[in-house]
Amino acid sequence: MYVGTKKYEKPADFKNDFTSKISDINRNNAQEYLLYPNKYTKFDLVKASIVGALQENNTLYLFLTFGLGIIGSLMFILTGLFLEPIPGIKNNGIYLSEATNRGWVALFVFTFLVSFYILLYFYPFYIVNWTRIVDPLKGIFIKGASASQWFLYGILYCVSMIVMGVRMFIKYRHNTYQIVRTASVLFFQIIFAFLLVEILPLFDLPGVDLKNAWPLDYNFVTDWNVKKHLEAGHLGKFMLVWGVVLSLIVVPVMVYLYGKRWYCSWVCGCGGLAETLGDPYRQLSDKRLIAWKIERWTIYPILIFAIIMTVVVGYNTYNIVYNPSNVGDSTLFGINAYKINEIYGFLIGSIFAGVIGTGFYPILGNRSWCRFGCPLAAYMGIIQRFKSRFRITTNGGQCISCGNCSTYCEQGIDVRAYAQKGENIVRASCVGCGVCAAVCPRGVLKLENSSEKGRINPNEILLGNDLDLMDLVNQK
Repeated sequence: MYVGTKKYEKPADFKNDFTSKISDINRNNAQEYLLYPNKYTKFDLVKASIVGALQENNTLYLFLTFGLGIIGSLMFILTGLFLEPIPGIKNNGIYLSEATNRGWVALFVFTFLVSFYILLYFYPFYIVNWTRIVDPLKGIFIKGASASQWFLYGILYCVSMIVMGVRMFIKYRHNTYQIVRTASVLFFQIIFAFLLVEILPLFDLPGVDLKNAWPLDYNFVTDWNVKKHLEAGHLGKFMLVWGVVLSLIVVPVMVYLYGKRWYCSWVCGCGGLAETLGDPYRQLSDKRLIAWKIERWTIYPILIFAIIMTVVVGYNTYNIVYNPSNVGDSTLFGINAYKINEIYGFLIGSIFAGVIGTGFYPILGNRSWCRFGCPLAAYMGIIQRFKSRFRITTNGGQCISCGNCSTYCEQGIDVRAYAQKGENIVRASCVGCGVCAAVCPRGVLKLENSSEKGRINPNEILLGNDLDLMDLVNQK
C-alpha cells in the first residue's frame, strides 16, 4: 500500500513508521511547549520531586513561618493599646523611622516585595517550597490537594491584610469611619477574593472574584473565560451577566451616589492591601505638580489601552463562541487578540499592578498602582470628577495650615491648598479614604454625599487669596 509517496509491503512496516512519527511529534511538543518554556509545568514537576523534612512536616513549618510571624506581629501591634492610651491618631516619629521614611529597613522590604512578585509571576518554580508549607491549608478545601503559587499568594495577601487590619483598628480606634471601612475591605477580600474563589470550583463553577469589575478584570472577555462561564450552567451564565452589569451599571451609579470610595476604599482588594499593609507608607506619596502630571499621562492612556484590548479580544471571543466558522482569524484592525491580551497582562497586570504597585510601597507610597495605573480607578475617576454627589467639603475659616491633610493623603493631593481657600475637593484621583479628615485637628474637612448645588467646583486652578469664591459656586 501507499501512504503519501512511500510504499509499504507489510502493514507492520507502516505501523512501526506511524508509531515512530507519533513519538517524534510528542517528544518535539514536549520539548517546545511542556518542559522548557512553560513555567507552570516546571512548577508542577519541581513540586512533585520534593522530598525530605519539609514534605513530611509541612504543618510544623506552617506554624514556624506563618504562625510565629502572625503571633510576633500581633504582639508588636497590640502594644499600641497600652503605650498610647491618649485618644487620637498617632504618627509619632514617622519621618524618623528607617522603616517608614525610605531607610534601610524600607529598602529591605522593598527588595523583598519586588523579588517576591518577580518570582511569583515569572519564576514560580523557585518558590515551590513556600507553596509546600501551605498545603495543609489547601487541604481544608480539597483533601490531599497541592497548593499552587496563587493559593500561596492568596494566603499571604489575606494574612497581611488581617494582621495590618488589626493595626488599623488600633491606630484609628477613635474614628468610626476608619474602623468600618477597614472591616469592609477585610470582609470583601477574605470572603469574595479568597474563599469564594476556592469554594466555587468545588461545585464545578468558575472560581472568580465576583466583586472584580472591568477593566480591572482584564480577562473578562477572553474566549476561555467566556466559555468557562457558559459551560457552567445557569449560575455560570449569571456570573457572566453580573460582570457586565457590575461594570456598566453598578459602578457608574454607585460612583455618582458615593464617589470612588465605595469601591476603592471599601471593596477593592488592591485598595484594601494599600490601606492595611501600605498604611505606614501613605506619607511618601508625591505631592508635587509633576507627579500629578505623570498621573494623568499614565492612567488615562492605560484606560484607553484597556478599552482597545477589550474590543479586540471581545471580537475574537465572539468569533470563537458564537460564530465558529470564523475560528482562526484572531485579528481586528491588524491587532492580534491573544498578543495584545498577553502584552496587557504582562505590562499592566504583572509589572505595574504587582511588581511596582505593591513592591514599591516603601518607596513611592501605598497607592502608586491606584494612582498611576489602575484603569478602573481612571474610569470611576472621570465620573467622580464631573458627575458625583460625593465631595470633601472644607471650612477654610478654621484651617490653621498645619498640613496634616496633605502629608497623609495617599493619592498625592495637596488637600491643604483646597482647605485654605474653602474649596470643596472634587478630584478624579480621590479615593475617599477619609484620613485627611481624621488627622485634621480643627475639623475643617468633611466627607459628604449630597446635592451638587452650592459646590465650589471651578475647572481652573485657584491661585492667590483675592478670589471671590461665591462667583464659583454651582447654583444648579
